[in-house]
Amino acid sequence: MGRFLLRSAGRLAEWIGPRWTVLLILAVGATVVTMMTAASAEIYDAVSESDDIASLDRPVLHAAVEMRTPWLNDAVTAFTNLGGKIIMPVLAAIATGILVYLRQSVAPLILMVAAAAGSLLMTIVGKDAIGRMRPPLEAAVPPFSTSPSFPSGHTLNATVIAGVVAYILVLHLRTNRSRILAIVLAGLFAVAMGLSRVYLGHHWLTDVAVAWTLGLAWLAVLITAHRLLFTLKKRRKHRA
Repeated sequence: MGRFLLRSAGRLAEWIGPRWTVLLILAVGATVVTMMTAASAEIYDAVSESDDIASLDRPVLHAAVEMRTPWLNDAVTAFTNLGGKIIMPVLAAIATGILVYLRQSVAPLILMVAAAAGSLLMTIVGKDAIGRMRPPLEAAVPPFSTSPSFPSGHTLNATVIAGVVAYILVLHLRTNRSRILAIVLAGLFAVAMGLSRVYLGHHWLTDVAVAWTLGLAWLAVLITAHRLLFTLKKRRKHRA
């Protein structure tokens, strides 16, 4: 499959150029992932009428409520705010600046912009497509959110942005141990962000689970496109 994709991309690059090829791949990937978001919403909407897919939502929320203590609520709220509309873009911009400096390339900037744009698009499509209500306010920790619940935007953004940072670090780091550490830390950050949303009663478990899967799907598209561009450029240099 990988060789077929590379051959197809190579033929397309000869026709429209490597950069336009990657942009086309990203556009197709974004369309597919957005359709997956809408499809996930429709599937959830169809199945949730019989409570099959959401059977764990209420028990998990109940368990989260039982775990709460004032100090833990404050700590988790402080952490979950890292994935919000203000702090997350700032963190992403700082990380991008550092990665651009380390790599001496604008590739991290392009990847981060594409990652954030795709994440935002999936969040908007998913929320508008299903309009799912969040958990009841009496089961949530303030401050409360009022937007639709499905999917979790905090979780989706954390998964995609942390994944892009980890991917670029893996390209820069020289030891397998440091590369594994970067991947593990990114994964833990995304998982913790999703669980924090459930703990605080701001999202159902299924909102978070779908955000994880969609985020990973978009990361796969971004990384595939970037590796194709790198390989095509390398082939051109060898031929020259």
